[in-house]
Amino acid sequence: MSDVIDTTLRSALRHHAIDRFNADYADVLDQRRFAEWPECFVPEARYRVQARENAERGLPLCLLNFESQGMMRDRIVGATQTIYHAPYYTRHVIAPARITHDGEGTPDDPVRAEANYAVFRTKPGTTSEVYQVGRYIDAFVITEGGWKLLERRCVYDSEMVLNSLIYPV
Repeated sequence: MSDVIDTTLRSALRHHAIDRFNADYADVLDQRRFAEWPECFVPEARYRVQARENAERGLPLCLLNFESQGMMRDRIVGATQTIYHAPYYTRHVIAPARITHDGEGTPDDPVRAEANYAVFRTKPGTTSEVYQVGRYIDAFVITEGGWKLLERRCVYDSEMVLNSLIYPV
């Protein structure tokens, strides 16, 4: 009986940790604290934003494909200091995660999870619109600093992306 309780408790704690991580992740982006975004990842992390059609066909083409935390930092500098665009705000809504592999939380055996997401965009003076809908396919590691992403694939459902993708999803 205690093994069942231990397994259930471990599962509940891990689900809670991932959902809390995703809430903090969304807050970083929605509050425009973009310089903090790369800190959600380990240094050797990978971040991709990919169309569902390409993901399902095993095709490598992505809108964004960063292979390290350093590449993520470069993108943030570019997005916040060099790219000119009409300002807008985002609001992320992330569903509770589903753990697909209850690994040890190490780089060799990460905890894998998926969560559906929706991102709404609001330009000043206009109504909000659905910007992107899809699912996160994640690999988490547990570090001294807490849960971090080893990989995040943002697989979006839309065949069309509104204007351009400037900020992370």
